[in-house]
Amino acid sequence: MGSNQATVYVVDDELQIRNAIGSLCEETGHQVKLFASTEEFLAQRLDVGPSCLVLDVRFPGTSPTGLELQRTLAQSGVPIPIVFISGYTDIRVSVEAMKRGAVEFLPKPFREQELLDAIRHGLERDRRRLERDDRLRDARQRVEMLTMREREIMLLMAEGFVAKQIAARLNVSEVTVKVHRARMMRKLELRSPIEVVRLIDSMGPEFGAGRTGTSQSPFQAGGS
Repeated sequence: MGSNQATVYVVDDELQIRNAIGSLCEETGHQVKLFASTEEFLAQRLDVGPSCLVLDVRFPGTSPTGLELQRTLAQSGVPIPIVFISGYTDIRVSVEAMKRGAVEFLPKPFREQELLDAIRHGLERDRRRLERDDRLRDARQRVEMLTMREREIMLLMAEGFVAKQIAARLNVSEVTVKVHRARMMRKLELRSPIEVVRLIDSMGPEFGAGRTGTSQSPFQAGGS
């Protein structure tokens, strides 16, 4: 599966350019993997650490183009940041690549520092994504530790209900709500209702759909 070391993938059919970019990246301390075609890259299992793809736009023969590879990766849910390079000046292609989320589009010949800066931005973007994924995974694991009652209270808290209102909705005592709420907050390592809302929102719409479905968030004076 690889290590957490940053990996730069280079996909270019020109051997000289491919090797030059590879050497440049290795000099900056990155692990590098080189490919002569988009098919070769698609056959590669990506490493688990932060990564960035340096991708040529055009390839000879029947090989998928860089844009086609970008589309394939997006459809497959592979969010690797892409730095496009191209020997052709095509505004339409560059605009399309950037609209689809490319980090940069560099026409050949480009300055080494330009490429290194683009790769650095791509790796930083991927590191942030991996950190978000780690936080989300940790949050979901903690939510799975909740009892059904604790989860109900969590969702009602996210809607803005205070303990007295939650007790009325669940037909239990206010003391019972406060006991379950304290346990829930301790398990989730949270300190306030706002943090509960942020946690649920961070877990994506599929989890938020599990909320109570109320039409308003009644944060009101009084109650606790």
